[in-house]
Amino acid sequence: MSTPESPSGADDLTAVAPQLRALRRRAGLTLEAAARSAGLSPAHLSRLETGQRQPSLPMLLALARIYGTTVAELLGESVADRDAVVRAGDMEPTRAGGWTYWQAGAAGRGMQALRVHVPYGSQGDIVRVHPGEEWLHVLRGRLRLRLGDSAHLLGPGDGAHFDSLTPHRLAAEDPDGVDLLFVHTLLQSPTATLCLGPTPGETP
Repeated sequence: MSTPESPSGADDLTAVAPQLRALRRRAGLTLEAAARSAGLSPAHLSRLETGQRQPSLPMLLALARIYGTTVAELLGESVADRDAVVRAGDMEPTRAGGWTYWQAGAAGRGMQALRVHVPYGSQGDIVRVHPGEEWLHVLRGRLRLRLGDSAHLLGPGDGAHFDSLTPHRLAAEDPDGVDLLFVHTLLQSPTATLCLGPTPGETP
């Protein structure tokens, strides 16, 4: 997965500093109150607001919740510039690592929604660990989900919602594969959008 220090996220994170102070003030919070809610020291938050430090993804997620906004707005994106409705005909499939993805939500948001087809025997050995939250709902087939040390078998209509820092694996139980609705909160990058976990040559 890309990290906040990687080249793919550096430009976005540079734009965060001017937004942080404005959004904190818009939320009516003092530096001390916001820092306490986010689990930071006031000095650390001050350095983030002046661009002397770059925030990690967990910090961005925490500050977005506290300020009542999205990671996208923290990154300076204008929600009004994006369409709220995604038409079925615009959902072009993307294939990676054997999985097929359809973008089911608007691009560039702090929360990403996908429709996913997981074929049998594909990527079942990949352990994913990354900041954020994930929610999934089984549409068709059965899903083998491992969360930490716990194993679960989910059928149509079942769902799961978990902290994605918990090591997790997803695999289809049946030869026909499994279809999912999938929502996650991640910064935008090619691997983050698809939530594939480490790719070849990338440090987990």
